[in-house]
Amino acid sequence: MVVGLPKEIKNRENRVGLIPAGVRTLTQGGHKVLVQKGAGVGSGITDEMFSRAGATLVATAEDAWSGDMVVKVKEPLEPEFKFLRAGLTLFTYLHLAAEKKLTEILLEQKVTGIAYETIQEADGGLPLLRPMSEVAGRMSAQVGAFYLQSSWDKENSGKGVLLGGVPGVMPGKVVVLGGGVAGTNAAKVALGMGALVTVLDVNPHRLEYLEHIFDGRILTLMSNLDTIEESVAHADLVIGAVLIPGARAPKLVSRKMVSQMAPGSVLVDVAVDQGGCTETCRPTSHENPTFLVDGVVHYCVTNMPGAVSRTSTYALTNATLRFALQIADKGPEKAAQINMALKRGFNTYRGQLVHHEVAESHGLRFTELSL
Repeated sequence: MVVGLPKEIKNRENRVGLIPAGVRTLTQGGHKVLVQKGAGVGSGITDEMFSRAGATLVATAEDAWSGDMVVKVKEPLEPEFKFLRAGLTLFTYLHLAAEKKLTEILLEQKVTGIAYETIQEADGGLPLLRPMSEVAGRMSAQVGAFYLQSSWDKENSGKGVLLGGVPGVMPGKVVVLGGGVAGTNAAKVALGMGALVTVLDVNPHRLEYLEHIFDGRILTLMSNLDTIEESVAHADLVIGAVLIPGARAPKLVSRKMVSQMAPGSVLVDVAVDQGGCTETCRPTSHENPTFLVDGVVHYCVTNMPGAVSRTSTYALTNATLRFALQIADKGPEKAAQINMALKRGFNTYRGQLVHHEVAESHGLRFTELSL
């Protein structure tokens, strides 16, 4: 199979879909890898490193997109829509529940779209979402701590709270909505900073687990309208880390709740890729990461891990490579028949929408995947 590796074009997206070790694995398996020149520079990977691993360097995005399968990090943006075509297998994060236009184009062009975020193992685990959820979760506490500072921007200043506090002064209060991978990692870093951390989740077994692994140093609450409203109103930093695989995130924090937060508080919505779990969320970029609603600083960057591109690229390839190799070796249909987790990653196939939650999000027709 010919595998294409284009350079990402999303704002300040410095990750790349494969590392040289991944390229070497594919080429040693008899596949050809087309790497667009400069694709890995943002992650500290030079063209020479890719070349030494066996890649064929190509000059343009069009050349990289000419492969049988394209391996990326982020969903195609409008300038890349012209490269979508029948027979192409696209292996990347798609987040189609929040991208109706892209969904329709993938269907129109009959692209086989396999989404990292919906590949799901029998136990419910999301192996290709996990590494980036870990990164985004840890980052959310870091960026939240930064934007709580009162000096970072005169117009959009935070309330001037140090998360860890000092002797004689209360530490910051961090509320994490969702106790999954991203939420757990957010709580870990916030707790390490010395903050008072509360995690809300709808699963009592997950709350029991978090109580155990954090040795009682965080507060756990069953998530419902009352506990969310009370917790958010008194928080210095709210981190939205809710996920329903493949579907739009539920709106847990209303505009009214945001208005009850103290001015200068911070809200980081990690779920923004899936539409966000706060009513006031709208996608932002690393170039313009924040906006104010009722005096509350909102950070809703859709590709948070892109800011720590080297760590993210290596962590992501560690997870994706075995699936990419299986698709290249056997083709997407046979690979999916062998690997049920991979089969759940199919979102579009030959002009059909084959992921129920995506179809439901857009009111489009769902078709059961038939290979």
